[in-house]
Amino acid sequence: MADSTGLQFVSSYAFEAMQKVDVVRLAALSDPELRLLLPCLVRMALCAPADQSQSWAQDKKLILRLLSGVEAVNSIVALLSVDFHALEQDARKEQQLRHKAGGSNGESILVSQLQHGLTLEFEHSDPLRRLRLALSELLAIMNKVVDSNGEFFLKSSELFESPVYLEEVADVLCILQAELPSLLPIVDVAEALLHVRNGDWFLCLLVANVPDSFNEVCRGLIKNGERQDEESVGGRRRTEALRQLCQMNPSQALNIRAMVVEECHLPGLGVALTLDYKPDTADEAVSPLVSYVSGLLLGTNSKVRTWFSMFIRNGQQRKRESSSVLWQMRRQLLLELVAILPRSRSTHVPNNGGMEEGGSGYSGLREEHVVKASALLRLYCALMGIAGLRPTDEEAEQLLQLMTSRPPATPAGVRFVSLSFCKLLAFPTLVSTPEQEQLMVMWLSWMIKEEEYFESAAGVSASFGEMLLLVAMYFHSNQLSSIIELVCSTLGMKIAIKPSSLSKMKTIFTQEIFTEQVVTAHAVRVAVTNSLSANITGFLPIHCIYQLLRSRAFTKHKVSIKDWIYRQLCETTTPIHTQLIPLIDAYINSILTPASKANPEATNQPITEQEILNVFQASAGQGEVSRGGRQRYSITTQLLILYYILSYEENLLASTKQLALMQKKPKSYSAALMDQIPIKYLVTQAQGLQQELGGLHSALLRLLATNYPHLCLVEDWVCEEEVTGTLPLLRRMMLPSNTCRYTQSQLHQAFQKLPSSSPRLMRILEHLTLLSPGDLIPYAEALTASTALLLEPAVPRRILQTLNKLWMGLNTVMPRRLWVMTVNALQPSAKLLRQQKYTQNDLMVDPLIVLRCDQRVYRCPPLMDIVLHMLNGYLLASKAYLHCHLKETGDFDRQSQTVSNLGVPGQPDTPEVTREELKNALLAAQDSAAVQILLEVCLPTAEEQQLGANTESLLSSIRGPMPGKSKQGSLGPRARGSGSNAETEGGLLSDLREVQCLICCLLHQMFIADPNIAKLVHFQGYPQALLPLTVAGIPSIHICLDFIPELLAQPQLEKQIFAIQLLSYLCTQYALPKSLSVARLAISVMGTLLTVLTRAKRFSFFMPTLPCLVAFCQAFPPLYDDVAALLVQVGQVCASDVATKARDIDPLIARLQYLKEKPQEALVPGEASSKLTLPQRTAEELGGADPDVQICYCIEATFMDIISSTLHGL
Repeated sequence: MADSTGLQFVSSYAFEAMQKVDVVRLAALSDPELRLLLPCLVRMALCAPADQSQSWAQDKKLILRLLSGVEAVNSIVALLSVDFHALEQDARKEQQLRHKAGGSNGESILVSQLQHGLTLEFEHSDPLRRLRLALSELLAIMNKVVDSNGEFFLKSSELFESPVYLEEVADVLCILQAELPSLLPIVDVAEALLHVRNGDWFLCLLVANVPDSFNEVCRGLIKNGERQDEESVGGRRRTEALRQLCQMNPSQALNIRAMVVEECHLPGLGVALTLDYKPDTADEAVSPLVSYVSGLLLGTNSKVRTWFSMFIRNGQQRKRESSSVLWQMRRQLLLELVAILPRSRSTHVPNNGGMEEGGSGYSGLREEHVVKASALLRLYCALMGIAGLRPTDEEAEQLLQLMTSRPPATPAGVRFVSLSFCKLLAFPTLVSTPEQEQLMVMWLSWMIKEEEYFESAAGVSASFGEMLLLVAMYFHSNQLSSIIELVCSTLGMKIAIKPSSLSKMKTIFTQEIFTEQVVTAHAVRVAVTNSLSANITGFLPIHCIYQLLRSRAFTKHKVSIKDWIYRQLCETTTPIHTQLIPLIDAYINSILTPASKANPEATNQPITEQEILNVFQASAGQGEVSRGGRQRYSITTQLLILYYILSYEENLLASTKQLALMQKKPKSYSAALMDQIPIKYLVTQAQGLQQELGGLHSALLRLLATNYPHLCLVEDWVCEEEVTGTLPLLRRMMLPSNTCRYTQSQLHQAFQKLPSSSPRLMRILEHLTLLSPGDLIPYAEALTASTALLLEPAVPRRILQTLNKLWMGLNTVMPRRLWVMTVNALQPSAKLLRQQKYTQNDLMVDPLIVLRCDQRVYRCPPLMDIVLHMLNGYLLASKAYLHCHLKETGDFDRQSQTVSNLGVPGQPDTPEVTREELKNALLAAQDSAAVQILLEVCLPTAEEQQLGANTESLLSSIRGPMPGKSKQGSLGPRARGSGSNAETEGGLLSDLREVQCLICCLLHQMFIADPNIAKLVHFQGYPQALLPLTVAGIPSIHICLDFIPELLAQPQLEKQIFAIQLLSYLCTQYALPKSLSVARLAISVMGTLLTVLTRAKRFSFFMPTLPCLVAFCQAFPPLYDDVAALLVQVGQVCASDVATKARDIDPLIARLQYLKEKPQEALVPGEASSKLTLPQRTAEELGGADPDVQICYCIEATFMDIISSTLHGL
């Protein structure tokens, strides 16, 4: 607003005095300054104050004394004497009139027809008329603003332009706004004043006389402002007015700037306020302008970034103007840049090639300027890359001067060099002349030369040397997108860089500075990063090595990288660096996959077994983990080496086909090495460090589940919670530090003196339960070696249970070695005398070795629990072992056979199919053999049978005695009553019962894991006496209903009998619709077999299966008719065979027919005896009877059992 030039504005001193009503300061003002504030001061002196204090009374006297000598006060007093109420009514009437007339300036209620110009009328008018004239003019402007719909206009008003009457008009304006605030809201008045000449001056006077309205006015002007203020006259006038307001109240300038950013309006105002801002304490690091513009362009608010970028782009399209805020900003930034440049720099390179340190042409950047230089570089990157700033020749020259300067060797200096290098890559157009290009090459050479010195002197692990190396590798492999990502991540901003713009830099890097051979040779010599962790940011040697591994540069140039990777893995700590796992994966790939098919030997060397053992020797010193001394290597190193081994073995198996085609067989790590690595302990440690290990823990779990499934048993994870949970931790916290420590020898001696030493042994074991699993490891050998001694009689059950608890705790940290020791300790005494020791490999090849233990273990539940745990683990381990063995040898054998059988079609595939089938058959045989052995263990021995143990007790306790469960040949009720007596004698709490429960739990898990095992075992069959146990104790046995029809279709009579007996128990246990359909099928099969079986086979089949019909009827009463018909049919067939004999069988057939037709009358309710009483027969009579006669008697007994069970159910 150049039109207000020359007018006196309210000073910041005067405005602050008005804000604080500081009378002393007001008295110190000059007459011209005081004149501008008279409207407010006069109203203050005349109006009744709300503050009735004595101090304000004194201040009011001072104000009156101050005003007494000013002549203009009288005219303001006269203005205040007007009837403002009537004036407001007239104004509102005029507004209504104008709305009706459509805004035309016709008749006016406030002002009658003017005789002269507005200025002369104002001069000759009385105070009331002056108020009316100014109010009419102001309302007209305000109405036009409302009707303009945001389009700017400049209203030519004689009243607001005459320099003679400006002060009087300002007085009238201030009085009108103060007395008529509802009619003239100050924000609307301020908006209207922007549309007249001298509006900024009037606006400042208005706000100065109402100082509390400063923020309200500024916010209103900003909200109504343009998004781009430099684009229009109105925007520039608004910006200038707000700038004048902030100069009047500089303490609020930064708050107004914040409003600008919040509303995304008037970007030029924000820059102008920053240029005007003079902080009380100068910040030597970064200027306010750099901080402000960087915050807008590099902040997280994309809306603000786009808004300000548009301001930069639009500002460049206009012709350069010195008054433009954008050019003022660029000039200020350039001045700041030049101020920190080394004084004696020039882009002219001396011909003598002087690159020596200390050369006058290459003075370094001063240390206090490094941070400011970095901030300026990032700002210019943001301006050019995000906002699209096109630098002038002068700006480009000075920027290149700054970028190629040499900072001191400090962390800030390292950061500055990295930023400069990335800016060169992002904006290669800054280098335009050959002299500038030569200067850049010399600066890059200086970077390579000084990298090691900078790293050591600055004390940082991430220097710019790694970034140079990484960029060189990307250029060699033509990964320009990776370079762009690297540049953007280093600069901390997303910049659109065209890959084509990097062609010049690529030529310089690949041909002049870093050839590929130089890159690989240099990379190996780079020192590893000490204590590498995620806390070390920036670009490190590991990034370079990783990229070289991916591009196969090491194998191409025959450079060994194994030692460097091994050293770096040994120099790691938590939190784990994110690049370590990708590095290991790339390294493994370079070992197994040649760089090219033409040269299959071009691979890296794997880490040797001895190097791996060195990492774990502190851990493996005492079996799985040594607790004695301090570990030499960190847990991070051990976990990374473990990940390397497991991943290497997995990738080796996955690549066998490709390796076989190339006739290349990399060496696998030996089983002896794997036995010495504490895998489970390390994974358990990793579980507690998941936050610091990133994805390493989950990667290890995936590899374990694939290659070592026996270390990932579900029950082990559940057990670990019991061992490592809160309660065990609290118990250990209660353990006093000065408690008695027991040695391994003391534990061994207590075992040897059993049973007399039971109390002492119990104390030792109870103490050991308070220790953590890791602290138990030294006692593992003593605990397992003496396990067999616990099988002796008179050993307390509590000792056995405590040992079981300790064993399960050790199992969480050292399972594999613990299992081997336990299996060897539980061997029968005859084998112990021969000193036959099994190894881990023996047990994986033949898991059934676990069950070849001392027979007494089978009746010792705590030890049997351990044996079953080991058996389950070794069965899984055997599967994984055979799978790996088949995969490892199959592809190479098949490839060799393919070569030897060339020309024979179909020959190569045959061995592979046979090999896979043999493996599956072996695994099925192992599983079924284990199940059969365990089922055999569930049978009571001869001694237990004498004591009354009954295998049916488990089922009987659940569903009561089952009718028809009589053994072969037992026909009367007396034979069926013996089961409950045996159960009463034997009791429920016996070792046999507990062992049966443990075995049933394991079989349940095995059947769920692989239902084919259940099918195979039941096709093989097992003793009928175990059926009550298996059906009641194995919940998953209901899956047998799926294959019983197939079992019934087998030609062997024994399998058909077993299927019907199994089905009878399943129907009672699971009375499901599916069971009903299978039972109907079984009855139908029995009827069919009746017509085809010979007399001898008929006796063998129906004697054990007829009692099963009782269970069918008991579970499914609708089957009664089918069963009765079958029984009568069987009876008739048998009777026909003996019809020619002397024995009279017709009365029996008549009874059977009667039972079929009127079963409800067979037994009279309420009476103990039936109408049809069965004669009591001795065993001798039954044994000597004809087989068909025996079947008839069995049929009669079955009828009676069905009827009695039915009545019993009612």
